[in-house]
Amino acid sequence: MSQKLLEKYKIPYLSIDHLKMGLYRGVSNIGFSPLDSTEVIGEKLWPILKGIIMTNIENDQSLIIEGCYILPHHIKDFEESYSDHIISVFLGFSRRYITDNFASNIIANRSAIETRKYDEDRTVEEMILEHDEMRRKCLEHRSDYFEINEDYISEITQVYEFIEMKKQLYIEKTRKLKNNNNEPNL
Repeated sequence: MSQKLLEKYKIPYLSIDHLKMGLYRGVSNIGFSPLDSTEVIGEKLWPILKGIIMTNIENDQSLIIEGCYILPHHIKDFEESYSDHIISVFLGFSRRYITDNFASNIIANRSAIETRKYDEDRTVEEMILEHDEMRRKCLEHRSDYFEINEDYISEITQVYEFIEMKKQLYIEKTRKLKNNNNEPNL
């Protein structure tokens, strides 16, 4: 999805997996291992990711950040002046989709952008539990969550449409603010 967004909007993306592995390999005693839970790694990486996001916004730059280590409650960490510039999307698979597509689509396509030279170590049941937990957390924190239930290609279109709508709303809001700021005082 990030690759498609890059191609459409010409906005670069950062894979949090690359950040995770760079820190793990480059910083002794980073405080996590690649085998730790999503939550442990997410909490360790969040201050860095938040700083990257804030710096991009402050410099009027766009960046797509993808990966499972931004947790739903993190999005609420931003002041409104920052959060207005952020489009966050959480994507998951339904139990049904995972059960029906684990080997044929999920595992078969996991190296579509990044080559993964190791076997999948999660079982179908573990992946279902992960996605159930993410869905629960997104609902709890009122995060924008999309779930693939039957057909990835047609259902992911809803996510692209949502992003486009949010982008257009941001452009419209920015234009109105700019016009209001340029009005002469009477």
